[in-house]
Amino acid sequence: MQNTESPALTRGDVARALLWILVVLSAVANMAASYGQADTWVHLACGAVTVLCGGTLVVRNLRGRR
Repeated sequence: MQNTESPALTRGDVARALLWILVVLSAVANMAASYGQADTWVHLACGAVTVLCGGTLVVRNLRGRR
């Protein structure tokens, strides 16, 4: 019989996936807020989440290259 086990997910893999999901969701929410003419604080909150998650992804990528 062959070993058909899938490789285990690491905490880093899960964190990266969650960060990407948050980036996409916050960008979509910001776009929806633009079309819905929402208040400025909604745009700022969505933008802050997008920037923080994107920055975290960049930092994790750069640290992983070392």
